[in-house]
Parts: sequence; structure tokens; C-alpha cells
Amino acid sequence: MVGGKSLEEKTELSQVIINTACKIAVNAHKKTKTYQYEKIGSSSSSPATAVFAFSADHWFKEKPFGLKPIDLAAFPSLRSIGNHQKTEVHEAFIGRYYEILMTSSLTAKVEGAIRKGRQIVFTGHSSAGPTAIFATLHFLEENKKTEGKTSIRCLTFGSPLVGDRVLPHALRRENWARYFVHFVTRYDIVPRIMLAPVSSIKQDEVQRVLDYFNPLSKNFHKESVATSSEATDVYTTIMTYAASVASHAACNLIGSTNLVLDTLSSFIELSPYRPFGTYIFCIGRGKLVVVENSDTVVQMLLHLACDQAGEVAQVAYRSLKDNLVYESELQNSFKIRNVAYLDHAEGLPDDLGLSTRARLCIHAAEELEKKKLENEKKINKEGIQDGLQKMQEYRKNGERRKVGYYDSFKLQNEVEEKDFQANVTRLEIAAIWDGIIEMVSKNELPDEFEGKKEWIELGNEFRRLVEPLDIANYYRRAMHEDAGSYMEKGRPKRYRFTQRWREHEERMPAEPISESCFLAEVEELIITCKKRSFEDIKDRILSLEKQVHGWVQAMPGVLGKDVFLDGSTFAKWWNSLPQQHKSESCLKEKFGFHV
Repeated sequence: MVGGKSLEEKTELSQVIINTACKIAVNAHKKTKTYQYEKIGSSSSSPATAVFAFSADHWFKEKPFGLKPIDLAAFPSLRSIGNHQKTEVHEAFIGRYYEILMTSSLTAKVEGAIRKGRQIVFTGHSSAGPTAIFATLHFLEENKKTEGKTSIRCLTFGSPLVGDRVLPHALRRENWARYFVHFVTRYDIVPRIMLAPVSSIKQDEVQRVLDYFNPLSKNFHKESVATSSEATDVYTTIMTYAASVASHAACNLIGSTNLVLDTLSSFIELSPYRPFGTYIFCIGRGKLVVVENSDTVVQMLLHLACDQAGEVAQVAYRSLKDNLVYESELQNSFKIRNVAYLDHAEGLPDDLGLSTRARLCIHAAEELEKKKLENEKKINKEGIQDGLQKMQEYRKNGERRKVGYYDSFKLQNEVEEKDFQANVTRLEIAAIWDGIIEMVSKNELPDEFEGKKEWIELGNEFRRLVEPLDIANYYRRAMHEDAGSYMEKGRPKRYRFTQRWREHEERMPAEPISESCFLAEVEELIITCKKRSFEDIKDRILSLEKQVHGWVQAMPGVLGKDVFLDGSTFAKWWNSLPQQHKSESCLKEKFGFHV
């Protein structure tokens, strides 16, 4: 063993569970029944484990890569929060899972096992792996929704990839990546097959090869298929595209600015699929290599299968046969217990037979992860905190003078030191946050960053204190007259991103108008009231009042007292509304309205 942890400690699963899950998965893959259930042991100190293994899945749609956006109603966590980008997943694979969910007893069976306190393990071999993955994701979402404590794990054996690069990002942010463990033999073509577009392979060739993995086909595990010229052609095509993906990724990892990269990617279809979770490569002779870095896994998928001497036809044959040996490989590995962990590139074993280029690519992937951590450490957090403290004092100073800081800033006398300094501080903090958001957008910070409570809370405080001043500045300078409303045209990413972080953390629906930017809506209503009748915009006014009342009730203090001062922009506008409306308004007490 290398790396200080046993395989059982790393996966948080016992040898018995891993071996049994593999056996059940391989068996279930050959069956027509949608899933197979088995309970593994129990004792006074440890509850039983409920294992759910799925049968073979469908493969391709007509699209080049068969992708479709995930349904966020079912999988709300599978997105990039700030960038507001959904994960895209393989359409046939997710469709197969929905089919099983709606037509089988799976949900009832799983919920029954959860009520009995059992650990849940979803597993799948080969094309059944994606179903196990989506089942795990589904019940992790349910677990999060109910704040449950159920232990849910996923074990796949030779599974194809299922989603784009947003998927590993989202799972690491949610701290779910550790729940997924994927075993891959050295040459198995199935985990690599999604790295090539369907259009790159002749349909009859790929179908014949896929039939080799299909228990319902007469060509299932047929030797003539494994040794056919079609198998060689399919293997060569897939690995050629895998090489393009890995090379492009490696160039990006080292920060190459070569324009040839952009030119090539414009006419070569590069696979969007990316791995996630913990990959355990079974490389032969009982040796296992454990990899958690998604970028490293991409390089390993290519180079482990390509950096070996031998005829292409022999390697192609091995690429199909390796999909069948997971049970024996694991049994042998547990006997020998030769495990290497690639947490750092220095730990790359010498006996993998990898080329110098492969080692450099893997090293680059590890270095990028270190760079992301360094970028986070370099953020001027103290500068943000000091600036927010100054903003708090500016706000309190306004309250003491009975002038809200929004109105003080909007009507600021630029020769006044307090107003001038507030503007300088606003710009300084905004610059730091713009740098943070730029790094998030470019994937230059750890995937976990957007889910860290300290940054969510700091983003909330920043947004609530500073955005009102941005709004005041926007309308003071009449920027709306040329550019349009603040919410539609002027709101910076630094506020959109931090608001989404909070909404995701608190599992609340997106608010078109939040507590930090509602004054922008007030400014627009002031403008609109001069052009249109009260009745024309009554619904809009009622909606805003309801929101403000909700914030006052549910989040005391989130709106400062200065918002409701007699001379505030908000109070002046509200007091201009018709008497009848004010007498029935949910805010009448806040403004001290009396009939």
C-alpha cells in the first residue's frame, strides 16, 4: 500500500461490499430485469447494506455526443451556480433512469431500506453504470432536501462517462464526488467510448462492437466480434479522439496560448464528457492506481491504454475483453494490496509504462489544482473585510444624521470627505470581487469555492452593503437614460453571482429582485409612475411591497432602518402613492401611515 490509506478507508466501503457489489453488477448487467436488489450482512455495530444493481442500458441518440441539459427541477445541484450553467448529460442514459424510476419499484425499495437505517449502494457494470450514477445523484438530492443522514454510495465497473465538465465541478462543490467510485481496467474501451462522437464511427461498425456488450444481442461476448476489423477500427477512432481531447486539455492545463488550439477545436469535434469522483485503475498484476483529479483521469484514460507496445489489433481485442474481468481483477488486487494514490504527481508509480509526455500531462493536471488553491489564498480577504467595516460605519453615520446612506451617497457632495471616501472604498471592494468572479468564471479557483460558507456569507454582506451604493451611483449619473434599467443592463456579475450562491445554499428559488437591489426597482417605479397610471403598475407595486414585507418579517435587520426614514427615496415614493392603496398596504405600519 502507498499513500497511508487502505482502499477500504479511501472508499469508505469494505472489501466485502466492493467485491459483492461487483459480482451483483456483472450478473445484473446480463439480465432483462431492470434492477437487482441484495442485502449484505449486518451486526450489532453495523447495519446492513442495501445494494441495487442495474441491467444493461441504451447507448446513443443521433446527436454527435447525445447530450441534453439536466432537469434542474429534479437535479437542482447539478449546475455551475454563478455562471448559471446547467450540467449536460447523455440523453439516452438519463432517459433510461427516468424509465426505471417511473415503471419499477425502485423508489419504494430504496426508501424502505433507508427507513431501516441501511447504507445504500447503487452499482452497475458497463452500460448499466450510468443508471447507478443517476440513481445515486437522485437520492443524494432527496437526502439533501430532507437533510437526511443516509449513507449513499455509487460503485461502477467499466462505466461510460455520463456528463460534461459542469458535472465534476458541481459534485466537488457539493462534496459529493467522494461518494462515487469507478473501477476501470487498463484497456477497457467502454469508459473511453464517449470521448468520440457517434458521427466519427461508422454506424454498422460501432453497432456490432456495442452488441458485444449487449446481453440481448446474439453477438454478446462473441469472440469473432472482439477480433474483427470493426473492433480495431472502432478502437483506433475512439483513441484518436481521446488523444485530441487529452492533448487539448493538456495544452490548456499548461496555459498554452497557441492559436492552433482554437483553430483545431473549431473543426474537430472534441468530446465535452468529463470524469468525476474517485477512479481506481486496475492496471494488471493486482496493482491499483487511485485518482481523484478529473483532469488527471482524462490523461490516464488515454495514456494507460495507448502507451503500451503491441499490435493495434491485439490492443483492440484487449479493449473489449478487459470489460469482462472486473471480478477477477478485484479479487487479485485485494489479495496483493498494491495500491498507489495519485494525490500528487510525485506519487506516480514508475511501473505504469507511461511515456514522458504522459507523465508531463499528468503532472500539469496536478499542478493546476495546486494553482487553484494558491489563487484562493491570494484573494485579499482582509481588504474586503476592512472595506465592509468602513461601509458599516458610513451607514451608521447616515442613520445618526437621519439620512439613509443610500440617499446620502446618491446626493453626495463630492467635496465631503465621508462621501468621497465611501466611493473610494466602494470601488476598491468592487475591484477585489470582480477579480474573484473573473477567476470563478474561468475555473481558476477550486470547485468547492462557491459552496464554502465563509465566502457565501462574505458575499452576502458585501452585496447587501455595497450594491445599494452602486444603484445610487447608477441613477445619480442618469446612466439608465442611455443604457436602460439597472437590473436589465447595469447589474454587475459580482452581485448576480453572490446572490445565486446564497439562493443555492439556502435552497430558495431565484429572486428577480433581491433585498440588495430592490431600490433599483423603486427607482424604475418612480420613473414609470410619471408616465403611467397607478392602476397600470399596481401589480408591480404590490409585488414589491410583498417582498419588502417578507424581508422585514423573515430577516430582521437585513434592511436598515434608514430605508424607511421619512426623507428616504423609498419613503418619498411610497408616500406619493394613492391614499386608498396606502391604507391597505402591508407596509403601512413601517411607514407609520394613519388614515
